[in-house]
Formats: sequence, C-alpha cells, structure tokens
Amino acid sequence: MSIALLLGALLAAACVVLVALPYLREPTADRDVLEEPSELDRRRLELAETRDRALAALKELELDHRTGKVSNEDYRALVGPLRREAAEALRALEPRADARTRVKVERPG
Repeated sequence: MSIALLLGALLAAACVVLVALPYLREPTADRDVLEEPSELDRRRLELAETRDRALAALKELELDHRTGKVSNEDYRALVGPLRREAAEALRALEPRADARTRVKVERPG
C-alpha cells in the first residue's frame, strides 16, 4: 500500500515537472521574434479599429442623448453617419455570405 502511494506521488511530481518545464525555461532571443503583419492583417486591424471607434462613439452618443446632453435634432443628425461607419466596417470584416451561398448552389450534388 505504501509503495502504491509512493509511486503515485512520484508520478504526480513527474507530471507537474513535465507540464511546468516550458514555463521554467528562459526564452531565447532568436525565438522571440514577431512577424511583420501582412497587408491583409493590417487592413483588418484598421477596420476593427474603425468599428470599435464608431461603436464607442455611438454608445457615448446614446448615453448623452438619454441624459439630455444632446438634443433630439442633434442626435438624429449624428447617429446616422456613425451607424453607417460602424456598419461599413462590420461588413468589410465579415466574410462574404453571398459568395459562400453561391458556391453551395452551383456545386452539383
């Protein structure tokens, strides 16, 4: 019985050491390199930032309108362009659903 406990404890310790090894090693400089983002990645990042800015501005505009800081006329004038900007960024970030649908329809079978 004590041999089984000893073997179990040794096995548990070995598992802990094995799992912790990647975190205990010092990183080497040659492996610590970031790749330059591609043009597509840069464009996606720009679109995501545009989307985030427009959505944050919409949220703030809604709050200001609800608290009475922005009049109804000003709200109506400002909300449209912000919604369009956010929608354009969202559409640009999403994969084209119509292209996938066309491929499924055109494939025989």
